[in-house]
Amino acid sequence: MLPPRLKKRATSKLNTSFITQVIIELEANPHKLEIIRHNLAYYRTQTHLKKGFLLAIERFDWVFAACNNVDEICAQIMADDYIGNRLRRYPLLFKGILAP
Repeated sequence: MLPPRLKKRATSKLNTSFITQVIIELEANPHKLEIIRHNLAYYRTQTHLKKGFLLAIERFDWVFAACNNVDEICAQIMADDYIGNRLRRYPLLFKGILAP
């Protein structure tokens, strides 16, 4: 029996640059993690969300529960694993981080 083929999703250069800017901003201003927590709470109250978006919210809750250091949280967002890919797939979770 052959192993299943893994699909590689193409990542948008625009999305990658946005996430990189978000990470730089979070490292410079750790208090902006509260914006992400606020976004998570807001989207959790929405009734019609995709299953993938709900999973991303749940994974972000896991990251906040496991890490309390901004550097660890940023490393987890940029990690090339399941959770990091899931978090980077939904840039709405980072809405308001780059706003002045």
